[in-house]
Amino acid sequence: MTEHARLATRPEDLERFGLGPRIEQWEDGLRTDPAVHGQYEWWYFDAHLDDGAKLVANFHTKDATAPGTGLAPRVQVDLDLPDGRTFNLNVPFEPAAFSASKEGCDVRVGDNTFTGDLHEYTIRASVENISFEARLTGQTEPWRPAAGHIFYGDDEQEYFAWLPSVPYGSVEVTYQVGDESPVTRSGNGYHDHNWGNAALTSIINNWYWGRGAVGPYTFITAYIVSEKKYSYDPITVFMLAKDGKVIADDQEQVTFAKSGIHTDPATGKPVGDLHTYAYASDDHDSYQVSYHREQTIVSAKFVDQLSGWKKLAARLIGFDGAYLRFSGPVTVTRQSAGASDTEEVSAPAIWEIMYPGRTRAVDQP
Repeated sequence: MTEHARLATRPEDLERFGLGPRIEQWEDGLRTDPAVHGQYEWWYFDAHLDDGAKLVANFHTKDATAPGTGLAPRVQVDLDLPDGRTFNLNVPFEPAAFSASKEGCDVRVGDNTFTGDLHEYTIRASVENISFEARLTGQTEPWRPAAGHIFYGDDEQEYFAWLPSVPYGSVEVTYQVGDESPVTRSGNGYHDHNWGNAALTSIINNWYWGRGAVGPYTFITAYIVSEKKYSYDPITVFMLAKDGKVIADDQEQVTFAKSGIHTDPATGKPVGDLHTYAYASDDHDSYQVSYHREQTIVSAKFVDQLSGWKKLAARLIGFDGAYLRFSGPVTVTRQSAGASDTEEVSAPAIWEIMYPGRTRAVDQP
């Protein structure tokens, strides 16, 4: 039987979760019971720093690709340094090391903390040989796509939820590698919060995701293709803000297109050199956000990150999941309603493809 997926955009969806038009602080608090098998949750932060360093931190209640466990917290830290060194750490902790508030973002995993109030956040972590402290201040208002949930299945009991608490902000980070001297740098940052009750590998085939800032605009975009069971239904997510205020986020007005498709040699996954989100409106300005790939900066197969029996089992079942990250210019174009004048601004950006599912023939070049 073929089932479907949809973004929760109906008024009754907001009522179902007790949500209003404005984001409230409790929404960034604990939204699942981490002791329940199948439910998972994480709080995410990334920063692009002025010295070229890139920092990513994730506080997880458990592995979202295999959430059939009780509480199994972990802290993930990725640090790319200007000198070319890269650190990718994913450290498990005992269940007793985890705590989180339901009233707001106050997450603790051992001595690592992730706290904030929808505007200002402090993230501290020390795992293996990497430690950092980050202070993030939002410059774009908190946002969610409608009710923030994607429902999977005709009974809509399975879901994946998303809250970009800080779509774009200023950040100051002090990071340290081993016994080296601490480095303090400024830059821009982002924080979102995700949770769900179905393994990502069972509901999502692939997604494009990006965020950034160009001139006065900040944006978040995503194109999420559901798994075969859910008819490969695509979900398009789009938010454009100007001077920190959201100006375009009606998901019914967005279309997605990609071109220049080629096969990534390291992962075998199809990659678009150009992909564009077009936001059309008869009564208001229309916009395009276009990503132009110049370089693939990360190209990784998930199976290569496994070991022992897990790696053998993944190969036996033909699991070929992959993650790719790209850099290049992103262009925002505005077309005035009822007029011929246009505005176009560009800036460097970084975006990604997550591909947990099998490669579809329709996506091949």
